[in-house]
Order: sequence, then C-alpha cells, then structure tokens
Amino acid sequence: MASSGDWRIPAAVQPRPADYVYDLDRALSAVVSLSSRVPERAFTAEALGTERAGNGVLIDDDGLVLTIGYLITEAETVWLTTQEGRSVQGHVVGFDAATGFGLVQALGRLDLPALRLGRSGDVAVGDSVVVAGAGGRSHSVAARIVARQEFAGYWEYVLDDAIFTAPPHPHWGGAGLIGPAGDLLGIGSLQLQQGSGEARAINMMVPIDLLKPILADLTTQGRVARPARPWLGLYATEIDGSVVVMGLASRGPAAAADLRAGDTVLEVADAAVTDLASFFRRVWSLGEAGVAVPLTILRDGRTISVTVHSADRERFLVTPRLH
Repeated sequence: MASSGDWRIPAAVQPRPADYVYDLDRALSAVVSLSSRVPERAFTAEALGTERAGNGVLIDDDGLVLTIGYLITEAETVWLTTQEGRSVQGHVVGFDAATGFGLVQALGRLDLPALRLGRSGDVAVGDSVVVAGAGGRSHSVAARIVARQEFAGYWEYVLDDAIFTAPPHPHWGGAGLIGPAGDLLGIGSLQLQQGSGEARAINMMVPIDLLKPILADLTTQGRVARPARPWLGLYATEIDGSVVVMGLASRGPAAAADLRAGDTVLEVADAAVTDLASFFRRVWSLGEAGVAVPLTILRDGRTISVTVHSADRERFLVTPRLH
C-alpha cells in the first residue's frame, strides 16, 4: 500500500483549476490523510503491517470519511489530518471485504466541505478525472480513465467493473477519484501494470456505485447485512491459464486443510477453474461461510482431492479496544 510523507506530484501532471468546471481546490480539500495503528496480535498485521497510512474522503457534513478498507481493518487508533495540518482522531465505523470500502467517523470537527457521491456508472474510458490525495493540487494527479473491466485480487476478491486510471498516483490508498462534475466516483485501491513489454503503471479504483446499496448497513451495523461468503484463507495467482496457490493465511481454513503453496487448483466441486475470478466465484456459489469446499489439486505431478471447510473471514479479525 502507499504511505504518506513529504512528497509532491510532478507539476506536469498536477490538476489545474482552469481545466475543470467545478471548484477544484474546494473538492480537493475534502481529502484528508489517514493513519492507523493496528495491534501486533491482529490477524492482518503480518500481511498489512501495524502502521498504515493513506487517504480518506469526507462524504458528509457529520464527519464520515470513506477510505479503502485495508488501511483501517483491525485498527486500534485512527487519525485524520486536513491539508492545513489539523489532526482529528477517528474511529472505525465499518468495513466491507466484498467491495473493499472502509468508513471512519471523525471524533472532532473537520470543518471541511464534503464531496458528494457521484455515479461511477456514467463515466467511460477516456474521460478526464482527478485522483486526489491529501494535500491539494500538489498531491493530486490529473488523470484519465484507461479501462473499465473485471478485476480479481489474489486475496479472494473480485470486482465486476473496476475503474483504472493513468497516469498513476504514487500514494493511491484511499485516494479520491473525482469525476468531471466534481463528485466522488471511486476510491483508490491498488497500483498495477497495464500491458506487457513496455507496461505502464495504472491505479485501480473501487467504483462508488458499489457503496450506495451498502452505506446504510455499514454506518449502522459496521458490516453489510448479507450472508458471509465462504473464505478459504489463501492467496492465489494465475500462471499459464491455471490457478496456483502462492501462500496461505496463517490459521486459515486452507492451511488447516493442508493446502500448500505451489498447489494448482484444477476444479472446485467438479467444475474446472482456469482463472482467479472463476475460482473465487465458484467457491462463493457453493453457499455461505462454513460450507465445505471440495477442491481437485495438482501437486508434484499427482492429482489429489482436498476439502476446505470455509469460514467467515471477519471472525478471524481482532475487535480493537476503543480509546
């Protein structure tokens, strides 16, 4: 994930107010820097660290800040800092593993204008956008949408219609994707490489349209009121048209079932899988968290059967103490 610090976006790719029909500086002021501390005992500490930093976007006048969930998962303390350097403590309101969104409530007044939620479904490849980091124009990128397509992440994650932008923002985590009308269209999640050979770096954004159906649940319950998906606790990648396990979550269901790094997943419940998206979707189609997931595995040249007793990912997370 990206971290914060004393840095500036090159002037050539900073957004210029004259290029936008909305008040650029006002919109950018809704983006705050976010830092969090996670206890060492936390389930995600090994993979994501205990000190995390990125961005968040104020989305209402009561201090609700939207960010990317990995910055605040299991966080014990959260601090939000404005462009002027004023810091306010926050607390984690909710997190949704299916979309990746996280919400933080400021515990003091931010005194900033909120950025209204737009319609990410209305923008297309080629549209001009701003990828906004905390700190105003010098920490933001004038970008364009370069792709809209399915994205599958190695941590059991799939988006049907992710948004990809270029040039890339170097501190993308929780950055705001501001659309042509000055509204919020997405939240920064990753930096990836597009193409082969002379590949270019791009950012992946989680579309804001995914937030609207779940916002009320997240703000009132901390999670979405739907059955938990079955989670295996593995990290996988695609190699030459095959799904290969590259790592396991410690104490997770896959580790308990003796799945191993290097195993190639051939089938899930007798259905062939050849890419991450089909693998994860097939697992999710079997039922709710707790369902048995039969896998056909290729290991050391032998085909074997392994059954993973799936779990609810959230049950492995530490509930931090509030301060």
